[in-house]
Amino acid sequence: MSVIFLLFTFSAFSQNKKFTYIQFDIAFSIKGNPDRGETDLNGNTNNLWFLPDGLSSKIGYGIHHNKWIGLGIHSGVDWRWTDKLVVVPVFANLKLSPKIGDETRITLQMGLGKAIALGRGDLIGDYKKISLGLQTADDVILFLEVNHYAIPINNQKDTGSVSLGVSLVTF
Repeated sequence: MSVIFLLFTFSAFSQNKKFTYIQFDIAFSIKGNPDRGETDLNGNTNNLWFLPDGLSSKIGYGIHHNKWIGLGIHSGVDWRWTDKLVVVPVFANLKLSPKIGDETRITLQMGLGKAIALGRGDLIGDYKKISLGLQTADDVILFLEVNHYAIPINNQKDTGSVSLGVSLVTF
């Protein structure tokens, strides 16, 4: 609650300087291919290392300082195909984006919050994420992300995913 209060306080005092951001992410989860190297009935060999395993979309709003450090509140929907799971995470997001070139930044994002499983009764658990990406001059981020959901599902105490995605950030 205090994070939301801080965000609105900083937004109210930013009359001439804009130090808020909006971020929109879209990503697809990947998993290892258990059938890699096997030959099917037609004689074709499966050589794929990874297979798609879901889609996710998130949006966030927060404050930043010179695009270098940011703190925001984010939410979205993660759809995991293998686990037949749809999760809505709500989390605080810390973003560090130091410059590594004239118009390029490396972006590290860490999120911590709660996740709610849709259509699964009252399944609620902790949510954690870490993301590493490259940010261009157009404020587009290509990233690799690891998510962890402390939600018991399919006889496991938790689940997670690895995703590749793109973010659009408006400063």
